[in-house]
Amino acid sequence: MLLGLVGKPSSGKSTFFKAATMADVLIASYPFATIEPNHGMGYVRVDALCKELNVRCSPRTGFCTGVTRFVPVELMDVAGLVEGASTGKGLGNKFLDSLRQADMFIQIVDISGTTDAEGKEGVGDPIKDVKMLEGELDKWYQSILEKVWAKLTRTIQSTKLNFAKEIAKQFSGLKVTEDDVREVLIKLKLDPLTPTKWTNEEVANFSRGLRHITKPMLIAANKIDKPGALENLEKLKESFPDILIIPCSSDAELSLRSAANTNLIEYIQGSASFKINEDKVNEKQKAALMLIKENVLDKLGSTGVQEVLDESVFNLLKRIAIFPAGSKLADSKGNILPDCFLLKENSTALDFAYHLHTDIGDNFIKAIDVRTKQPVGKDHPLKHRDGIEIMTS
Repeated sequence: MLLGLVGKPSSGKSTFFKAATMADVLIASYPFATIEPNHGMGYVRVDALCKELNVRCSPRTGFCTGVTRFVPVELMDVAGLVEGASTGKGLGNKFLDSLRQADMFIQIVDISGTTDAEGKEGVGDPIKDVKMLEGELDKWYQSILEKVWAKLTRTIQSTKLNFAKEIAKQFSGLKVTEDDVREVLIKLKLDPLTPTKWTNEEVANFSRGLRHITKPMLIAANKIDKPGALENLEKLKESFPDILIIPCSSDAELSLRSAANTNLIEYIQGSASFKINEDKVNEKQKAALMLIKENVLDKLGSTGVQEVLDESVFNLLKRIAIFPAGSKLADSKGNILPDCFLLKENSTALDFAYHLHTDIGDNFIKAIDVRTKQPVGKDHPLKHRDGIEIMTS
């Protein structure tokens, strides 16, 4: 699973990326500081299964506090996008090529409105920023479709090819499936048997619908602790009522995680508070930390960065966390509940078996629910935080 960070230059993408992953990346106050994509691992929170089973898990990847399991997800930070990127302006071509494999987008918006459309210091408009980026992404999909539309639709109609299959082929590099195409057709009530009769507006609506389904997006309203940010946040929510918008301060999160790494404070990402190690900090450091507490944590309940990741995976991408768990809850090395996988909602026990390995799916006999100790069949629908043991022949 890959979460792509997008936004105009200097919106705080690289700061958000570093705050979420603690990867060593360049953070600079000038446009296009990021050129090549940065990749790193962030984490999403899952209520720990081990606390219910009276054990303490030892994750192979991620970590567990005994209360919360942090499950890794991949993040990608790409070059800033400016208007005209879909036609190659700025680093548009590089930007869009990098985003092909992303499962969804997190748009980082400078909600303080202190950078202009090109990311330079000045007056900005968060509403225009969102409209610009949405427009460029929609044009990206539309340009792919328009290049082949006339010839492809004539062929589909004359040879009675499967419309969904042929369109999915054109967008295969963007993870578009036949089911995605069919879903958009139904939603827009478009006839796949006569695509040559579609109007230009219908073609544009179709490509836009395809983009929204296959690359869903939420907005991280960054720099929420800056003057004027809260007012801009309310305006943004009014303008985009159908988009999930989460206020955050990536600067604050990065400061707290950096302080925790140097033992100045005790802090776990996403927490509403931290504990200062009094013998480790000086008065200047303490004052800076208290400003973060007063201006961010006390007002928002957290820095918002962790909420953005959690909502991206569990709300937009609709994933559920499943723990493979044998009768002893441990692997061959004695690690307790070592793994946690993020599967699509409505996955079955057999889907999980195949997710683990093709041979396990092929030789599936039954599954055991570790909570109830009851056997379940291959069509058994899994629930978030299930612990499942797969039995094979």
